[in-house]
Amino acid sequence: MGTTIFTVMSALAAQHRAVNLGQGFPDFACDPALVDAVSQAMQAGHNQYPPMAGVPALRQAISAKMQALHHHTYSADTEITITAGATQGILTAILAVVHPGDEVVVLEPCYDSYVPNIELAGGVAVRVPLTPGSFRPDFGRIQAAITPRTRALIINSPHNPSATIWSKADMQALQELLAPTDVLLISDEVYEHMVFDGQEHQSVARFAGLSERAFIVSSFGKTYHVTGWKVGFVAAPAYLSAEFRKVHQFNVFTVNTPVQHALAQYMADPAPYLQLPAFYQRKRDLFRAGLQGTRLRLLPSQGSYFQCVDISEVSDLGEAAFCQWLTTEVGVAAIPLSAFYGNGFDQRVVRFCFAKQDATLQAALARLQKL
Repeated sequence: MGTTIFTVMSALAAQHRAVNLGQGFPDFACDPALVDAVSQAMQAGHNQYPPMAGVPALRQAISAKMQALHHHTYSADTEITITAGATQGILTAILAVVHPGDEVVVLEPCYDSYVPNIELAGGVAVRVPLTPGSFRPDFGRIQAAITPRTRALIINSPHNPSATIWSKADMQALQELLAPTDVLLISDEVYEHMVFDGQEHQSVARFAGLSERAFIVSSFGKTYHVTGWKVGFVAAPAYLSAEFRKVHQFNVFTVNTPVQHALAQYMADPAPYLQLPAFYQRKRDLFRAGLQGTRLRLLPSQGSYFQCVDISEVSDLGEAAFCQWLTTEVGVAAIPLSAFYGNGFDQRVVRFCFAKQDATLQAALARLQKL
C-alpha cells in the first residue's frame, strides 16, 4: 500500500501555505442544529454500543428517504447498515463478496481506495478506462472485460474525480449488459445530492435489474458537511446485506452512537439535502466564472463538488509536476487526475474542489489569475 495523493498534496499545501482546493472536504461549518443534536444525544445517555447494524431510527429514516427519492423500498431491519464512512462501506462490501482470485472491474479514473480494497480481499482489479475527454462509460469495453471470473463491478456517479454523472440511459445500458450475468454491483453514490442544472441523480435503486444485485454506498459526511464524523450507510438486498454484516461485525462492529441518533433526528427535515444541489451549484458557478479569465480550459461539472480543468495552454508540465508547481509557486493546491489511474495516464487534466467558503474560493481565484 502506498500513500494517497490526498495526503501528499495536503501536506504540501500546508507547508507552502497554499489555498487547498485539492482534498475534497468543506472548510465551512455544518448546521449548528446538527451539532446540538449530537450534544443532546450524548446528554440523553446514548453513549454505549448501538445495534451492530445501526440505530433503528436512522435506518428507518434512510429507508424513508430512499423510498421518497427513488421509489424503492429497502427494509430498515435487513437491508440498510450504518458504516464508519463510505470508504469502510466499500471495503466491507468487497470483503463480503470477493474471494481470492476473483476479478472486480473498476472504471478509471477512480477513487483511490477501490483497487487497494480489492487487493486486500485477494481479488484482481480489472481496469477499464472511461472515455478520455468525456469520461463517459464505454459499455463495449466494460462488456469485453467481463469474464467467468468477474465477481463485481464498481461504479461511481456523480463521479470523482471527473464531476460527470451517469444518465438514465447509461443505467439502462448497464442493466441490459449485466442481465445475463451473475456480476454483483457496488455503486458509490456519496455525491448523490450534488447534481446540477436541473438533472436528477440516477441511483441504482431506481433500476430493478441493478438494485437486486447491488450494494449502494452513501455518506452523511458529504451531504451534511461533516466529513470528519465518518458515518455512511450501505443499502443492499437482504441476501447481500446478510453477507455484508458478517464482515461488518468484525471490521467495525458498529458506529458512533450519539452521531447516529443526531442524524436520525436531523433527517426528519429533508430541506438540507434537497437544497444541496442549489447550494453547490452556486459555488460551482462562482468558481467557474472566476476561472474564465485564465488559460485553464474548463471541463463540464455536472455533479459532485469538483471542477476539472485542462492545463495544456498553461504549462508543458505533466499533471503531477504541474500540481506541485501550482502549490509551491502559485499557492493553490489541486489534484492530478493521473493519480486516479493505475498506469498514471496523463491527459493534462487536474481537479479542484469548490466545497469551500466563498472567501476561500476568491482567494484561490485571485492567485489563479496569474495563469
